[in-house]
Amino acid sequence: MGSRARARRVAAALGLIGLLCAVLGAVMIVMVPTVIRQQVLKNVRIDPSSLSFSMWKEIPVPFYLSAYFFDVINPNEILKGEKPQVRERGPYVYREFRHKSNITFNDNDTVSFLEYRSFQFDPARSRGLESDYIIMPNILVLGAAMMMENKPFALKLLLTMTLSSLGERAFMNRTVGEIMWGYEDPLVNLINKYLPGTLPFSSKFGLFAELNNSHSGLFTVFTGVRDFSRIHLVDKWNGLSKVNYWHSDQCNMINGTAGQMWAPFMTPGSSLEFYSPEACRSMKLIYKESGMFEGIPTYRFVAPSTLFANGSVYPPNEGFCPCRESGIQNVSTCRFNAPLFLSHPHFYNADPVLAEAVLGLQPDPEKHALFLDLHPVTGIPMNCSVKLQLSLYIKSIRGIGQTGEIKPVILPLLWFQESGTMEGDTLRSFYIQLVLMPKVLQYSQYVLLALGCALLLIPIVHQLRSQEKCYLFWSSSKKGSKDKEAIQAYSESLMTSAPKGTVLHEARL
Repeated sequence: MGSRARARRVAAALGLIGLLCAVLGAVMIVMVPTVIRQQVLKNVRIDPSSLSFSMWKEIPVPFYLSAYFFDVINPNEILKGEKPQVRERGPYVYREFRHKSNITFNDNDTVSFLEYRSFQFDPARSRGLESDYIIMPNILVLGAAMMMENKPFALKLLLTMTLSSLGERAFMNRTVGEIMWGYEDPLVNLINKYLPGTLPFSSKFGLFAELNNSHSGLFTVFTGVRDFSRIHLVDKWNGLSKVNYWHSDQCNMINGTAGQMWAPFMTPGSSLEFYSPEACRSMKLIYKESGMFEGIPTYRFVAPSTLFANGSVYPPNEGFCPCRESGIQNVSTCRFNAPLFLSHPHFYNADPVLAEAVLGLQPDPEKHALFLDLHPVTGIPMNCSVKLQLSLYIKSIRGIGQTGEIKPVILPLLWFQESGTMEGDTLRSFYIQLVLMPKVLQYSQYVLLALGCALLLIPIVHQLRSQEKCYLFWSSSKKGSKDKEAIQAYSESLMTSAPKGTVLHEARL
């Protein structure tokens, strides 16, 4: 009797525990997605109390700038009208350091900041040294010649004489360090001496001189604290809500983010838009595929084929014209009117005639396509590689002797890649907090629900089995008592004498 009572108590206790587990699991299934969403919203906004604020302020991901130069093999032949031939040199890799300063939170749910960048040469990752010499077009000479194309012949002759007296030529042989970070040029010194303020630089001229130890303008972006739908979007750049470099309002719009973080909870239908001060425009990337990076789910975004398409191929880009072949963008309006063009490396995704006009170019999507891999739940980049090429339009200008007989051609100068990959302690912390823990919670809710249902079956089964035993015991007891009574009555009838006067009938055969 005691064992049965003890079994009932154990079954009841297990049933109660099962009920609690099932209820907790059901509650978690309903509440966990909401809790995770609230935590993500809380921790990705630009707020000193959020987990991602320190990551936003001091980007922990190591960034690298890799430069690949197009060394001109036949400069003298080009001056005679032959097709240019180049060979790719590099990469020359620089460790890029970024930090934000002058961080100011405004009353309209925005924050303003300056992001400074500095570069340090990394010989271990490079294929060559900064002291390597490269032959490439003299941007100052050929750019000045293009700008003088429609000027009076007398001015062209004056420019030719000035360039000759300064020893300036159409092609130059300079070191990687000089091309990147600046060199003294007699033409620059002359212009700054007699026409101060004409050039946007006062001393050395270099392709990346303006980027080193400087910032890319004052960004004002939305924090997402009050209005989460606008998180990380740029409100103004240098106080402007749109630029004036281009010929349409759509092209002048400053859209998207500052290019570091995006809104969370992305879907394959999402796109990445950001404003690039270096390109003087906003760019939009599109979803390509999902993947994994070190165990973290990612979405890969790439440039659409229309990114640098001309207006005839993609009408919305008409505002970036005057255009040439599709696949290159004229950036002269934001680069002191020099005939410079932006494109993908080796003219990938551009009109094939561009690559065919220069010997030594081999467009390859595996090497030259840009991409960004983002964690879709948080909008934080895990792995990125942004690749762009800078080219110069050159041709013979009548009246300017330095241009010789150069046939019109878009000649690549260099292509560069800015890349960054989350790694080390930052990656482990990100994985634990934003991937592992949500997975544990997700699996726990279903384990609790299954365990609860299983435990709830124990008292039910116990009760059913107890009822069956009681019925069998009662039935067997009742049947036995009737049989005993019948046997006892028969025995008594045999042993009792017949009463007097009773006539016994004899069986007759």
